Amino acid sequence: MNKVKQYLSYAAGAFGHDAFYATLSTYFMIFVTGQLFDTPDKAFNNQMIGWVTTMIVGIRLVEIIFDPIIGGVVDNTRTRWGKFKPWLVIAGLISSVLLVVIFTNFGGLATAHPMLYLVLFGIVFVTLDAFYSFKDIAFWSMLPALSLDSSTREKFGTVARFGSTLGQQGVQIVVVPLVMFFSITFTGAHTETRTGWFWFAVVIGVIAYLGALLTAAGTKEEDNIVRQNTEKVGLLEVFKVVGKNDQLMWQAISYIMFALAYVVTNSLLLYYFKYVMGADSKFYLVGIFTAIEGMIAVAIFPTLTKFLARRTIFFSGAVVMLAGYVLFMFAGNNLPVVLTAVTMFFMPYPIMFLVVLMTITDSVEYGQWKLGTRHESVTLAIRPLLDKLAGAFANGVVGFAAVVAGMTGSAKPSDITAQGLQMFKVFMFYGPMILIVISVLIYWRKVTLTETRHAEIVAELEERLQEK
Repeated sequence: MNKVKQYLSYAAGAFGHDAFYATLSTYFMIFVTGQLFDTPDKAFNNQMIGWVTTMIVGIRLVEIIFDPIIGGVVDNTRTRWGKFKPWLVIAGLISSVLLVVIFTNFGGLATAHPMLYLVLFGIVFVTLDAFYSFKDIAFWSMLPALSLDSSTREKFGTVARFGSTLGQQGVQIVVVPLVMFFSITFTGAHTETRTGWFWFAVVIGVIAYLGALLTAAGTKEEDNIVRQNTEKVGLLEVFKVVGKNDQLMWQAISYIMFALAYVVTNSLLLYYFKYVMGADSKFYLVGIFTAIEGMIAVAIFPTLTKFLARRTIFFSGAVVMLAGYVLFMFAGNNLPVVLTAVTMFFMPYPIMFLVVLMTITDSVEYGQWKLGTRHESVTLAIRPLLDKLAGAFANGVVGFAAVVAGMTGSAKPSDITAQGLQMFKVFMFYGPMILIVISVLIYWRKVTLTETRHAEIVAELEERLQEK
């Protein structure tokens, strides 16, 4: 199959996939805290926000345990279309439909019958998260199946990150204008409404599913002797495969710290614009700036890897991010300074993500070399698992921070107290900075699977398997 077609198809899938992820992990909580519970009874609103937040965190934490098992199910899938595409098509459809469902008040139950709403919401969210996991793991597990060569993988990873950056940052650009457009169109209200958020979710759900279909139609798994060295994996073996791959585990520990820091800060950005600056109408500028930065960052990644080791790239990116945090803390309501700080904070992220993605992808061969059998989906399930874990904790942090800081419902910047603002900064700046420092220290000291070492492992595997 034409490589350019495969690159574009994979990028399209990443675009829709990350637009979905951004909506679920970031903007759903804004819908919950700002629109879903906006009654005159503030105590009731905060109580329900607390319940929904706790349920989301609890559900995602419990389901995360099953992600390696889901990876095993995908690995064990045998169809004429391969192991990944059926999950993209089926799970992609179900998760997109249910995304739209959670952006409703369930026919008024959220306020009229809150306990019934919580029960139904729990059922829908569990189902949504489960099918999203199948799609998520299937999509990213395709990467090592598309090529054994590190250079080609970097190209697939780069175009995928290009697409996902546009998807994620594109949502930042359109979220406020789209919600306002649909609110005005369907209700006549010149402010955000639940109806506006509902139709926003419809748009994202459709885009996500179309991306999944394009990936399924336009990519092809590579067939070679290394990939044929597989066997069906049982429940206990799933956890053994993950636990015995030390490079995968150290990378995972480093990445969860980094991902949690990024997702928490990114999730609180709209709160900062709305409740601190009083400039939520300017939030689209963040999406434009970060989309441009993301495209530049992804475009230069292949060049950077020719001259710098991944370890050096990861460390340098963290330094730039931390400098952005420092500037952000002193930016106040100055829009140009805030946008400069956002630029410094975001610019390294796509590059650092690609470093992590390539290292985890290379750990497929490392695990095969160490354990004797190949487990693509089980290994690649770890990165989506970590993103969902970070998203789960971030949902909890955002919900808690919004309530503690008084940034809920129809609150205005003038309603936010000095103490509330200080607590908000702890969650948005200070905590994430500490997590990034820890992440870099772990990566620098414990992750030893370099590009050179991976090439040596692949050569040894090919020699070993040809002798059998």
